Amino acid sequence: MTIKEPIKKTNIRALAAKCCFNVVDKGRSLSVELPKLQSTLLGKDKGLLQEICFGVLRYLPELEHDIRQFIQKPITGKQRVFHFLLLVGVYQIKHMRIPDHAAVSETVSATSTLKNRYMKSLINGVLRNYVRALNKDLLETSSVDAIKYNHPSWFIKKLQESYPNKWAAILEANLQRPPMWLRVNQQHHTSNSYQKLLTEADISIESIDPLSNAISLTHAVDVSRLPGFDLGWVSIQDAAAQQAAYLLNCQAGDTVLDCCAAPGGKTCHILEMTPSISSMTAIDIEPDRLTRVHENLQRLNLTANVIVGDATTPVNWWNNTLFDRILLDAPCSGTGVIRRHPDIKWLRKASDIDSLVILQSNILKQCWSLLKPGGTLLYATCSILPEENSKQIEDFLKEESGATLIPIENSKSTIGWQLLPDEHNTDGFYYAKLLKSK
Repeated sequence: MTIKEPIKKTNIRALAAKCCFNVVDKGRSLSVELPKLQSTLLGKDKGLLQEICFGVLRYLPELEHDIRQFIQKPITGKQRVFHFLLLVGVYQIKHMRIPDHAAVSETVSATSTLKNRYMKSLINGVLRNYVRALNKDLLETSSVDAIKYNHPSWFIKKLQESYPNKWAAILEANLQRPPMWLRVNQQHHTSNSYQKLLTEADISIESIDPLSNAISLTHAVDVSRLPGFDLGWVSIQDAAAQQAAYLLNCQAGDTVLDCCAAPGGKTCHILEMTPSISSMTAIDIEPDRLTRVHENLQRLNLTANVIVGDATTPVNWWNNTLFDRILLDAPCSGTGVIRRHPDIKWLRKASDIDSLVILQSNILKQCWSLLKPGGTLLYATCSILPEENSKQIEDFLKEESGATLIPIENSKSTIGWQLLPDEHNTDGFYYAKLLKSK
């Protein structure tokens, strides 16, 4: 009789430490690293890994401040991953409902998975001392803004300058878990009729966005639970991003360009809303990201001309036909979607902003040259920094005499519409609508 060896269970804390190490120290994207590690897991373990990784990256300065109180010198060099293992342990103890003994035990066990049993006593000692200090309220606090607010100092200063009365609220909103917003495909269902399907599927609704009829769920669910997801009845898209198709306001017979289109949510939304447009062209510079555009179009049974192209050099891909409507979802800092991508706080640098502003300006000018006289261009970013948004458009209007800013009804700003993540439980987004004179 053959005796089967027991299947070794993957240590999720070890995977989380590796993931956070690769993001913070190696500068890799969480949206790339996390799915690779999740592919080795099943069921709820995927969610637990995501919760720990997101949590460590949300509270990174605070967690590092806490462990500094219990270690004599930083963990560096080849053992650096164990620094992140400590952060993983502290996050569970401080912010999750996992019992302290289980959090400590599982985190200590990860030292074997990470192939260094000699670190076991250090990890065990630090975490047990941390539990005692936390329970007796002996942890030292910090007055340093980066630690108090869990954001890099340069970003806090920019928000204080730009939003003197709201900066703290924005930082707090960035630490919250993002809601799951749904976009209902109006070719299949109205938002009202789809709400009934959600109720029948025992999926509760938190709110409805009054401008786009986007649906926010009380709790995130797997897409397999959403009625008709595979049939193209519904998609996942934040309510702020859903404003793009409404603001662009395409009409029957329009030729439309979605510039920097990947992963294709806005491309598909425009086609859902206005199936009678003449053509949709979607371009992006990254071929891998355009794969997502093709997948979304296929699931929703939609058609677009998808092109790998550099928006700064349209001569290499443009067919000399001017467009009636252009959506320019410009490359940006992503500072409006930090709660969905907490790694942005540690991957983005202050010096990146000036480079992005130059790139945005270049793409905007190139796209403007592709627009018909009398046509509309919608400039969009998922940033909350004025340099990339209102100041960018202000500078463009000074240089381009043939451009007129179209007021956006819901905006409180004089130049465009800035949505902030603390206002309507949406992502931070910016829109400016420009008309090209005839």
